[in-house]
Amino acid sequence: MPHVLDLPTPATVADRRARFAVRGLRTLISCVVIAVLITGVGHGSFWINLVHSVCIGTCCWLAIDLGRIPLARWQHRNAAPDTTEAQSQWPGWPLMLVAVVIGTIIGFSVGNELARWITGIGSPGFYRSSWQQALALLIGSLVPGLVITYYFYSRETIAGKEAAIQTAQRQAAEHQLKLLESQLEPHMLFNTLANLRVLIGIDPPRAQQMLDLLIAFLRATLNASRASQHPLSAEFARLADYLALMKVRMGERLQTQFDLPTDLGAAPVPALLLQPLVENCIKHGLEPNVAGGCIRVSAARQGNELVLQVRDTGAGLSDAHDSDGTRFGLVQVRERLATLYGERASLTLQNAGDADGGTLATIRLPITPVPPPS
Repeated sequence: MPHVLDLPTPATVADRRARFAVRGLRTLISCVVIAVLITGVGHGSFWINLVHSVCIGTCCWLAIDLGRIPLARWQHRNAAPDTTEAQSQWPGWPLMLVAVVIGTIIGFSVGNELARWITGIGSPGFYRSSWQQALALLIGSLVPGLVITYYFYSRETIAGKEAAIQTAQRQAAEHQLKLLESQLEPHMLFNTLANLRVLIGIDPPRAQQMLDLLIAFLRATLNASRASQHPLSAEFARLADYLALMKVRMGERLQTQFDLPTDLGAAPVPALLLQPLVENCIKHGLEPNVAGGCIRVSAARQGNELVLQVRDTGAGLSDAHDSDGTRFGLVQVRERLATLYGERASLTLQNAGDADGGTLATIRLPITPVPPPS
């Protein structure tokens, strides 16, 4: 009778209940198959065989499956709380063999008596047989039980290792994401401080204004960076703060436009996702132009996708400013999109292709439903 084993991997109560239900269902299916096979070789009626198979198989499964839990707790009694070992319900093979032997004896005996009560027919069992018959019955019951136990143990071992690998990959991706986010803030901060240093020498009032804006921007940005996501309206607000800083330095050379539909303001997006794209617009698009230009940030819904665009009217793409996205800012954005959305999100960079010139960066990502207020 099959009894899938819980390996030493953390599991919620719901997960364990679901596994328990699956084990019970597989046990019942196996019992039906056994009853069909016994009937097929000419031993009794199907109804009698089915009742005996279900009663004995289910009782053996319950005795083994539930019996291993206290054995596992005893085996891992010295493990530190909240560790994988302490949460494991697998006692190891030596104690599992004990659980199989004892569970088979108890389960067969109880199931046999239950089937006798239902049908009026029952085998002698362990207690009404000679020791030779009891030994043969025990061996005949243990062999399939051990084979099935090993089979499901192997399956769960593979599944557990795959789950552990997926968990490790997810944690590695999350750590990489945190690293990229930590690199983003100094990248912007150092550029701003360098601009501030220049302004202090040539225009102290503008430097004071820029310092005030920088303090407000950092306070708001640090608050936003504590969460992995924030509303799209907050993302646009952070960009407005940043561009206000840049406008102090660039003056009328920098113009800005924001287009955020009201119905998209609450849509959750990764925090500071558009920041590197706007920085690229300043550094590679507008600064090389004596006349400067305009940066336009927009959001739109296309089907089930959220389309975010950052466009400048500056120098456009060139050999130095290629579309492959090899610079840190674009790599950072692509890494974050791949980590959070996989192939469902993308970033493209191209020449704007109209009379205003410049570069257009487009992000496409699935629209995430807005969580209800708590």
